Amino acid sequence: MISLETLSTLLSIGETELIEELILVLLASPQLALFFEKFPGMKKALLRDVPRWKAEIDAELKATPVPEALAEEFQLFQRIQLLSDREFSQQLDETLSHLERLASPFQEEAKRLLLHNDPGHLSTAQHTLFLQRWRLSLTLQTLTLNEQLLEQQRERLMAELQQRMALSGQLAPVLADDDEAAAGRLWDMGKAPLQHGDYQLMLQYGEFLAQQPELMKLAQQLGRSREAKSVPSQDAPMEAFHHLVREPDAVPEEVSGIHQSDDVLRLLPPELAALSVSELELEFYRRLVEKRLLTYKLQGDAWHEKITQRPVSHQQHEEQPRGPFIVCVDTSGSMGGFNERCAKAFCLALLKVALADRRRCYIMLFAHDVIGYELTGDDGLEQAIRFLSQRFRGGTDLAACLSAVVKRMEGPLWQDADAVIVSDFIAQRLPEEVVRSVKHRQQQQQQRFHAVAMSTHGKPGIMRIFDHIWRFDTGLKSRILRHWRR
Repeated sequence: MISLETLSTLLSIGETELIEELILVLLASPQLALFFEKFPGMKKALLRDVPRWKAEIDAELKATPVPEALAEEFQLFQRIQLLSDREFSQQLDETLSHLERLASPFQEEAKRLLLHNDPGHLSTAQHTLFLQRWRLSLTLQTLTLNEQLLEQQRERLMAELQQRMALSGQLAPVLADDDEAAAGRLWDMGKAPLQHGDYQLMLQYGEFLAQQPELMKLAQQLGRSREAKSVPSQDAPMEAFHHLVREPDAVPEEVSGIHQSDDVLRLLPPELAALSVSELELEFYRRLVEKRLLTYKLQGDAWHEKITQRPVSHQQHEEQPRGPFIVCVDTSGSMGGFNERCAKAFCLALLKVALADRRRCYIMLFAHDVIGYELTGDDGLEQAIRFLSQRFRGGTDLAACLSAVVKRMEGPLWQDADAVIVSDFIAQRLPEEVVRSVKHRQQQQQQRFHAVAMSTHGKPGIMRIFDHIWRFDTGLKSRILRHWRR
């Protein structure tokens, strides 16, 4: 089957010019002009799509078959134009019958050309005129097919542009503002086939983020927090270095066993049962005085400051690149409600920072399982909507989350990544293996781990492994104070 492109080539029809004209008409539409006047940062991103549009239209022309009747008529034309004047005259009646059978638009004009001439004795000039008019008819039919196909492509591209303009226009205040880089990336991500109702959730969290400017400020500070690496210099003077040393202590952090004491708040149930028996009540008080009651033993870590001397290492600096974000969000039940809204809005703020800085942003949800979302990919908006639709109702498995983060950081694309853990940090103590792996990434790879604490009740023993702790208290008192300060 002959393709439309092949037929156009054989008839010397310039399809490239037709495609160029279509693109120019599309770019000159009033809708685009008004959109780019409002969002000038997205114009460059759209112009980057023009080569893709041309390639898609050209591929469609190559793949579109010509109708059978037109293909058969063109083959007849190719055969007839090779005949001599005498052979042409001899086969003229058969040719006219063939054109009539194909319902060719040229058949009526062919009859008019032969109306006052003897079909059996046509001159060379009449033969040439007949073929020229026939070729012109074929060219017009091919142009009509091209125009129909190009009109379909124009409608398809316009529908795509309208969808992307609606999406980008709605989300630009949330994710881009006036930043050209962010606007360009937002336009590229707008290719995802989303409906109006799909991104309403992002608009709702955008409005919530606008009501909590401290979250946006926190995300911006975290995005700018990658400092220069210190490079030790020779003959550097010594300076006092303060660091914390961990020592086991009776800090009430977690249950480590059972022992005898007088701590009535942590009595075992059998000891409490003795109070309900009058004969054993006196024995209970005697053991209380002697500190021999069976109670839960709580143990944690105490941290003491230690001062050592080390060479000054901040005379020279090497700028570090800003790498991707790997954001882990705690989806436990304690993070539900207002905490959940704040955590999701903070991730939206980090996405905004990532778009402006041309960084990647990968979200991981951790409860019992770890689920990942790439928010800056081609389908990033769809991934963001799926993330925002999640509900926080699981448990807390911070160790599994950190293990997954460390594993991802080992990949070549994430060597400069910053890990951000969003949680209330009300969880079990981290295994030593996880702590060692985090310390290794911090010391050997200069990768940094940030904690965004949504509660003032987070366990200090867990949070000490982080390079930076960013606090956003979601308690009622703090919320009221923030509201008054605004």
